[in-house]
Amino acid sequence: MTGYLTTHVLDAARGCPAAGLEIDLFRIDAETRIRLRGARTNSDGRTESPILPPDEFRPGTYELVFHAGAYLDSVGMPPQDPRFLDLVPVRFGMDSPVHYHVPLLFSPFGYSTYRGS
Repeated sequence: MTGYLTTHVLDAARGCPAAGLEIDLFRIDAETRIRLRGARTNSDGRTESPILPPDEFRPGTYELVFHAGAYLDSVGMPPQDPRFLDLVPVRFGMDSPVHYHVPLLFSPFGYSTYRGS
């Protein structure tokens, strides 16, 4: 079995998937962040394919950065200057070649995440 990473994003304030939200994936090597790719969520709040595909999986520390502020602006949430949540980083480790799923549930003033299935 080869490992891979998926994610999805739910907009708790509006009660729907966060469609069109930009996400960046980084690998962390020591203190260096290496950007691997960017993706945008579809109408179901998911990326079209794994954000880290099986052929690129390797154990280590990773970070997903969710562009929550830009998404909130795009869906017409009342603007703030600055927004309470703008970029939401989630740093996590993957040690085994299995499916990792890291979802984000957020609103303009809070978020939660977990290791999904």
